[in-house]
Amino acid sequence: MSSQNNDKQEFNITVYTENQIGLLNRIAIIFSRRKINIESLNTSPSEIESIHRFNIVIHETEEVVRKLSRQIEKQVEVLKVYYNTNEDIIWQELALYKVQTDAIAEKASVERLLREYGARAVVIRKDYTVFETTGHREETDALIEALQPYGLIEFVRSARVAIIKASEGFNKKLREFERKEPAPEVIENEYLNSQDKIFTM
Repeated sequence: MSSQNNDKQEFNITVYTENQIGLLNRIAIIFSRRKINIESLNTSPSEIESIHRFNIVIHETEEVVRKLSRQIEKQVEVLKVYYNTNEDIIWQELALYKVQTDAIAEKASVERLLREYGARAVVIRKDYTVFETTGHREETDALIEALQPYGLIEFVRSARVAIIKASEGFNKKLREFERKEPAPEVIENEYLNSQDKIFTM
C-alpha cells in the first residue's frame, strides 16, 4: 500500500438511507468505538423521495475510511455509502455572525465588509446586526478574524453540505437496480394449502 493511502486527510462520507430513526446513534457508535472524531455531520432529504442523505466529515486515512464505509453499509436501512476527498466534491458551510451594531457603524464600513467576504446582513437591530455568509472553512474563519475587533458577540457555523463532482446521482443507480432485480411479487395466502404442515408443533 502506498504511503499516500496511509496519510490522514479530510474525507467526506455520503450515506443514503431509508430511515433515520435510531440510525444516527448506530452510526455514531461505529465512529466512537474506533475513537474517531466526527468533524461535521449533516442529514437532509436527498434527490429521491423518502430517502435521506448523511454527509459525514472525518480526518483519517483512506484505509480506515474504506473500512468504516463498509461497516456503515451493513446497517439494514443503509442503501449505499460513498467516500470522497475534498477535491472530489463541491461543498459549502453556512455561518452566522452577531455583532454590536454601534461598533460596526462607528468603526467599519459595513458595505466593504459585506463585499470583501461575500456576506449579507440578515438582521439589523439597534443593539446587534447578524451577518450571513457561505463558503469553505477558511473563508468563514477569515470573517471571524475581521469581526473580532468590532465586538463579535456570537458565531455559529452549520455542518457541511456536499455534492460529489463525478456522481450521476444515486437516483439513477437505484432505478437501474430496480429494473435488474424487481421486488418479488407478494402472493397472498401462498402457504394456505400447507397450513397443517406449517403450524404442526
